[in-house]
Amino acid sequence: IAAVRLSCACPIHPRQRGFICTSNCSENLKLLQLLVKSAEQEHCHLGVVCVDIAKAFDTVSHQHVIVGLTERRVDPHIVHLVSEMYRGITTYIV
Repeated sequence: IAAVRLSCACPIHPRQRGFICTSNCSENLKLLQLLVKSAEQEHCHLGVVCVDIAKAFDTVSHQHVIVGLTERRVDPHIVHLVSEMYRGITTYIV
Protein backbone atom coordinates (compact mmCIF):
# COMPACT_ATOMS: atom_id res chain seq x y z
CA ILE A 1 0.00 0.00 0.00
CA ALA A 2 2.79 2.38 0.94
CA ALA A 3 4.67 1.68 -2.31
CA VAL A 4 1.58 2.46 -4.38
CA ARG A 5 0.96 5.73 -2.56
CA LEU A 6 4.60 6.75 -2.69
CA SER A 7 4.84 6.01 -6.42
CA CYS A 8 2.50 8.94 -7.14
CA ALA A 9 4.88 11.45 -5.52
CA CYS A 10 8.12 9.60 -6.21
CA PRO A 11 7.84 7.81 -9.59
CA ILE A 12 9.91 4.65 -9.95
CA HIS A 13 11.93 3.99 -13.09
CA PRO A 14 10.31 1.24 -15.22
CA ARG A 15 13.46 -0.91 -14.92
CA GLN A 16 13.44 -0.78 -11.10
CA ARG A 17 13.00 -4.29 -9.71
CA GLY A 18 13.81 -3.94 -6.01
CA PHE A 19 11.15 -3.31 -3.37
CA ILE A 20 8.18 -3.45 -5.76
CA CYS A 21 5.74 -6.14 -6.92
CA THR A 22 7.35 -7.72 -9.96
CA SER A 23 8.38 -11.12 -11.21
CA ASN A 24 12.05 -10.50 -10.40
CA CYS A 25 15.13 -9.25 -12.18
CA SER A 26 14.91 -11.89 -14.95
CA GLU A 27 13.30 -9.37 -17.32
CA ASN A 28 16.28 -7.03 -16.95
CA LEU A 29 18.71 -9.92 -17.41
CA LYS A 30 16.87 -11.02 -20.56
CA LEU A 31 17.04 -7.45 -21.89
CA LEU A 32 20.80 -7.35 -21.27
CA GLN A 33 21.20 -10.72 -22.99
CA LEU A 34 19.28 -9.44 -26.05
CA LEU A 35 21.38 -6.26 -26.19
CA VAL A 36 24.64 -8.24 -26.09
CA LYS A 37 23.41 -10.63 -28.77
CA SER A 38 22.24 -7.75 -30.99
CA ALA A 39 25.58 -5.95 -30.62
CA GLU A 40 27.42 -9.13 -31.58
CA GLN A 41 25.22 -9.71 -34.64
CA GLU A 42 25.53 -6.11 -35.81
CA HIS A 43 29.25 -5.90 -34.93
CA CYS A 44 28.58 -2.85 -32.73
CA HIS A 45 30.42 -1.73 -29.64
CA LEU A 46 28.44 -2.13 -26.43
CA GLY A 47 29.27 -0.63 -23.06
CA VAL A 48 27.72 -2.04 -19.91
CA VAL A 49 27.90 -0.38 -16.52
CA CYS A 50 27.15 -2.30 -13.33
CA VAL A 51 26.45 -0.25 -10.23
CA ASP A 52 27.19 -1.67 -6.79
CA ILE A 53 24.52 -0.41 -4.42
CA ALA A 54 25.67 -2.38 -1.41
CA LYS A 55 26.22 0.81 0.61
CA ALA A 56 23.39 2.84 -0.93
CA PHE A 57 21.02 2.61 2.00
CA ASP A 58 23.33 4.02 4.63
CA THR A 59 24.43 7.05 2.62
CA VAL A 60 21.16 9.02 2.70
CA SER A 61 20.09 10.33 6.07
CA HIS A 62 16.69 9.21 7.25
CA GLN A 63 15.77 12.81 8.01
CA HIS A 64 16.58 13.78 4.42
CA VAL A 65 14.15 11.12 3.18
CA ILE A 66 11.41 12.49 5.47
CA VAL A 67 12.05 16.07 4.33
CA GLY A 68 11.99 14.96 0.68
CA LEU A 69 8.66 13.20 1.12
CA THR A 70 7.21 16.24 2.87
CA GLU A 71 8.46 18.59 0.13
CA ARG A 72 6.79 16.37 -2.48
CA ARG A 73 3.55 16.71 -0.50
CA VAL A 74 3.22 13.01 0.21
CA ASP A 75 0.24 12.24 2.41
CA PRO A 76 1.22 12.98 6.04
CA HIS A 77 0.09 9.51 7.12
CA ILE A 78 2.59 7.93 4.70
CA VAL A 79 5.34 10.29 5.87
CA HIS A 80 4.55 9.26 9.45
CA LEU A 81 4.62 5.57 8.46
CA VAL A 82 8.07 5.97 6.88
CA SER A 83 9.27 7.92 9.93
CA GLU A 84 8.12 5.11 12.21
CA MET A 85 9.89 2.51 10.08
CA TYR A 86 13.15 4.44 10.58
CA ARG A 87 12.76 4.98 14.32
CA GLY A 88 15.26 3.00 16.40
CA ILE A 89 16.31 0.64 13.60
CA THR A 90 19.57 -1.26 13.75
CA THR A 91 21.22 -3.78 11.50
CA TYR A 92 23.00 -6.92 12.68
CA ILE A 93 25.21 -9.06 10.49
CA VAL A 94 25.48 -12.60 11.77
